[in-house]
Amino acid sequence: MDRLKRLACFGLLSVVLGAGSPVAWARFNPVVCKNAFTEQQEITEGQKVVAQVYQQMPVLPDSDPVARYVRDLGAKLVAHAPGYKWPYNFHVVASEDINAFALPGGTIFVNLGTVQAAETEAQLAGVMAHEISHVVMRHSTCNLTAQQSKSVWYGLGSIASSILLGNGTAGQLGQAVIGGAQGLDFLHMSRDAEKQADLLGVDILYDSGYDPRGMPQFFETIEAKYGAGGAQFLSDHPNPGNRLQYVNAEIATLPRREQPVVTTPEFKRIHAIALKEKALAAKEVQTGAWRGSGLYASGPGAAAGRIAQPAGQAATAPGGAATSSMGRLSRGALGVGNRMVKYQGTRFAINRPSSWKESAAASGAVTLAPVGGASEAGLGYGAIVDLAKLPGNGVTDRASLDAATAALVRQLIQQNAGLEQAGQVKATTVGGRMANVVELRGQSPVVEGSKRLIERDRLLTVARPDGDLSYVVFVCPEPDLQSLKPVFDKMSASFRAQ
Repeated sequence: MDRLKRLACFGLLSVVLGAGSPVAWARFNPVVCKNAFTEQQEITEGQKVVAQVYQQMPVLPDSDPVARYVRDLGAKLVAHAPGYKWPYNFHVVASEDINAFALPGGTIFVNLGTVQAAETEAQLAGVMAHEISHVVMRHSTCNLTAQQSKSVWYGLGSIASSILLGNGTAGQLGQAVIGGAQGLDFLHMSRDAEKQADLLGVDILYDSGYDPRGMPQFFETIEAKYGAGGAQFLSDHPNPGNRLQYVNAEIATLPRREQPVVTTPEFKRIHAIALKEKALAAKEVQTGAWRGSGLYASGPGAAAGRIAQPAGQAATAPGGAATSSMGRLSRGALGVGNRMVKYQGTRFAINRPSSWKESAAASGAVTLAPVGGASEAGLGYGAIVDLAKLPGNGVTDRASLDAATAALVRQLIQQNAGLEQAGQVKATTVGGRMANVVELRGQSPVVEGSKRLIERDRLLTVARPDGDLSYVVFVCPEPDLQSLKPVFDKMSASFRAQ
C-alpha cells in the first residue's frame, strides 16, 4: 500500500496536510469517538488535573537532567505526531513503578522507573510515543464523554477539585496514576484504545527516525522481568491479547530504513544518572512524606523546594516544611502604603499593592507577592488566588460553603507539615457573595538571625455565582502580620468572583 493510500485509510490526510505536519505512515483507521469537549476545554481542564499531579506525586523539577532529557525526547517525537497541535509537555515522576500516563490536553508524565527499565532510547521513545498517541486520539475525554451515568464535567474540573477538597477522592490521584483509584477512571484505557495507541505509536516512532522495534522490545523486557501483570505499565495499559503480533505486523509494513536510531550516547549518560536517582515505592508516594524533602517541584517549570498549591512557579502553599530559607523583608519592601492596582485574573479580580508582582499558572491560579517575597524556598510574603470546581450543585448556601471551607482547611493541613488552624471560621461577605475567613499558623521559610519564623496565614473562601469556590491564602511571617494586615484587608475587600 503506498503512502497516500495508507494516510487515507487512517482518515487523517486532510488534518495532517492542513496543519503542515510531517506526514505519518499510520495505516489503521481508528473510530472517531463522540467527544463533548472542545480542544480548548480539554487543554484548560486538563491543566487543572496537572496541578493536582504536582500536589499528589513527587515530580522532578524540570531542571533535573533526567527531566530535561525526557522533555527533549518528547519534543522530537511530537514533531511527528499527526492531528491537532496540542501543547505537549513532558515531566518525570520519581516513582519506581514502570509506568507513564497522558493527561487530557497534552501533558505526559513518565515514571523514573520507566527510564531506569528502558535498555535503549528507542524503547523509552516507544513508551512515550504510545502516550502521545493517546493524546492525539483524545482517548481520555472520549472516555469521559462515554460515561453516560455522570455529567461530562464530572470528569476533569471536578476531579481536580475533589482531589483538593476530598469527596472520597482526596489523596488518591497518586494511586490513580500508578493505577487503582476510581476517581480517574477516564485514564484507564480500553484494549481497543491500547491497540490504537500501540499502532500509531509505532508509526510516530518510525517517522522520528527510531527503530520501531523498540516498542515491542520494551513490552518483552518488562514482561520477562515482572510477568504479564507484574509491571504497572502492563496493568494500566492492558494487552489487547496479541500485542506483540499486531505491533510486529505493523512494523513489517513500514519501508526499510537504513540505520534507524536504536540508542544514543546521551541516553546512556542519562540512563546512568537515572539509575542513581531515588525512585520512590508506591507506599512512599502515597504517604506524602516526600513533600517535606525539598527535592520535588511544586508545578511545571518550578524548581525543587516547598510544595505549593497550584499558584504559579515561584509560589508555595503555606505552612510546608522548607529545606532552604529567605530573609525577612523591610517594611518598605512590603509595599505597605503603596497605591492599590487591579489584577484581572481568570474568573476573578483583586487589588494588590502596585509594587507587588504576579506569577500566573496555566490553571488560572496566581501568586501575588512583593519583590523578594517568593523564592525557591517558598512563598514568604504575598497571596495565592485559585478556585476549585465542586461536584454536584457546589456551594449553594451557608452550610455548603462552611463544608467546602472545612474540607479545604483539612486538605491544606494534610499536605503541609506543621500547619494548623489558628482560629474559628468567621462568616462574612465579599462583593455581595457569601464568604468565610479562617486563620492558619505554620512554619515560614523566612529566617531572622538563625531562627525560622512562625508563619501566619489567612484563608478567604468565597462562594462563586456558578457554585464553585474561589479562595485566597494570604501569607506572611508572624512579626509582619500587623504591618500587612491593612494590605490583606484591602485585598480581601476588593476580591470579586467573576
